[in-house]
Amino acid sequence: MKDSEIKKLYKNKLNELNKHNKNYFDKNSPTISDKEYDKIKREVIDLEKKYTFLKSQYSPSSSLGYPPSKNFVKSNHRVKMLSLSNAFNKDDLIIFEKKIFNYLNQKIELEYSVEPKIDGISASLTYKDGILLIGTSRGDGATGEVITENLKTIKDIPHEITDKDFPKDIDIRGEVFIKKSDFESLKSNFANPRNAASGSLRQKNAEQTKKIPLNFVAYTFGFFKNKNIKKQSEFLGALKKWGFKVSDNNKVFKTINDLEIFHKKFEKDRFDLEYDVDGLVYKINSLELQNRLGFTANSPRWAIAHKFSADSAYSQITDINIQVGRTGALTPVARIKPINIGGVVVSNATLHNEDEIIRKDIRVGDTVKIERAGDVIPHVILVDLNKRDKKAKKFVFPKKCPSCGSETIKELNRFTKKHDAVRRCINEGYDCEKIAIEKIKHFISKEAMNIDGLGKKVVENFWDLNLIRFPQDIYNLNYKKILNLEGWGDLSVSNLKYSIEKSKKVSLDRFLYGIGIRHIGLENAKLIAEYAKSIKNFMSYVNKKKFSEFLNIDGIGDTQVKSLNKFFNNKLNYSVFKKLSSLLNISDLKLNKNGKFLNDTFMFTGKLLGISRAEAKSLVEKNSGSVVSSVNKKLKYLIVGEKPTNRKVKQAKELGIKILSQKEWLDLLD
Repeated sequence: MKDSEIKKLYKNKLNELNKHNKNYFDKNSPTISDKEYDKIKREVIDLEKKYTFLKSQYSPSSSLGYPPSKNFVKSNHRVKMLSLSNAFNKDDLIIFEKKIFNYLNQKIELEYSVEPKIDGISASLTYKDGILLIGTSRGDGATGEVITENLKTIKDIPHEITDKDFPKDIDIRGEVFIKKSDFESLKSNFANPRNAASGSLRQKNAEQTKKIPLNFVAYTFGFFKNKNIKKQSEFLGALKKWGFKVSDNNKVFKTINDLEIFHKKFEKDRFDLEYDVDGLVYKINSLELQNRLGFTANSPRWAIAHKFSADSAYSQITDINIQVGRTGALTPVARIKPINIGGVVVSNATLHNEDEIIRKDIRVGDTVKIERAGDVIPHVILVDLNKRDKKAKKFVFPKKCPSCGSETIKELNRFTKKHDAVRRCINEGYDCEKIAIEKIKHFISKEAMNIDGLGKKVVENFWDLNLIRFPQDIYNLNYKKILNLEGWGDLSVSNLKYSIEKSKKVSLDRFLYGIGIRHIGLENAKLIAEYAKSIKNFMSYVNKKKFSEFLNIDGIGDTQVKSLNKFFNNKLNYSVFKKLSSLLNISDLKLNKNGKFLNDTFMFTGKLLGISRAEAKSLVEKNSGSVVSSVNKKLKYLIVGEKPTNRKVKQAKELGIKILSQKEWLDLLD
């Protein structure tokens, strides 16, 4: 096929895909199924991989999502509507429970509220003095679309609640869905029940939404000054009393074994339900424990979604490629003959690492079983040895980086005394092309600088055109040159410029995460930012090489400190960091200014009972106080647990610092 013919095919596929995007997101009337949509999307991506000269800003591989609808006003959620982490087997549940015990620093008997995970559209309802004031979609978790009038058409949603126990001010959350039986009369207009619910809620005219048989099941709350309800199961009972519909399949269990048994039974029975479900949600039943556990950057620590069994299929490996990641990790990827797994066309599967290839003896030409579990990347489960070609050769993992030619190593874990399974390029700076590109992709990602319109494919395109070599180059782009590129126009260039300018104002934790230091993820970046408090202070730690100070932070250990040292000892990394620091407006950490510990400083020594240092620190900061790492004149309270450091207690006495027991400190907290 000629290049001109390939370009024409690619353009036609893109046009077709964008037409369906418009039908779904603008017109709220999808005309094809998810399976058919994913097939077109995969065909576009496969064409791009096969023919590297194919590039477009409208490609699904470079898109960071879809623009929010202009049909509705936006509203910020008072409490974020975060997503749930996923579990796929019993081991995942054991790890989930172990993390809870570690965070609480004690092993206690837990009770779980179990609820079906309905495959619908999340919505939040704000009631004040019993009146439904506003209804919003989930949106991006922080901000949703105001769809009050559309939600009011749903018979399951009360407009006014007169029950004397109903809270004065509360956000009630739940799922909007369409029953399977009701969907039969709608399937000519919508691809599936979920799309029908989504499209109906995004109608401009609520009278049109009223014609759709939408349902609502309530399951939790967002903002709520709760004083009386102690358990999630009690709250579900209260919802029913207040006039909301709740699931008939809600249960309470105490052990992982009980959860596993119920999950297996429910998975078999789910097809008899009147609505679609894709798993079960387990929540710690105690609301007090939920409050203590709090949230990570992306999800609550006290809840998890246990998905149903993964779909799988067999295909043949046509090639094995090595991808180089941001931290130098070499990841083998199997290119397979495209297969449909659970409505998605799959043509790539991760092989994880060198050890995994050796253990499963995976070779090019093998017929393998591919599994795709929820949102997890498709991976190879096993090789069908009966179908192996006798001439198939073992795969030899490269000892040199395929990008820069540097040596690759397997690091020795100083705790286990074993070498890591992952092989890495020793060049962790910007001298390795693939690492540099991946670092820039990480820098512009949603969790970091969140630069809309500068997707992964665009970064690769700009790299090929020599427009970008380092993250700071983003802030000195040649927009005139970009305007002349295929697929770019005045509006798209203007939007990109606006998004880049907007990203110049960033919080310290997002900046530290964005510069891409190995072992410094979102949570660690936040811990370090809270400790340093400002970019000026952090720069001081960098210049003086005083990263060992961060060992005073609960959650930061030798691994993170060594990684910081290694990163900033690289002259190029340091240069990039310094240039970005001067280009950006990096805001200091904003702490609560209304708590009872305002301007008070605390230090903990010894083992605390029933609470971890991380939780204790969190409690101080929630109440406007701060935790310091050394005994000095600025310290107001030294909190003493079991087996404290005598030197610290002695210093505190000499300086006249108030020494409190854990109980006395908790009394201060009331």
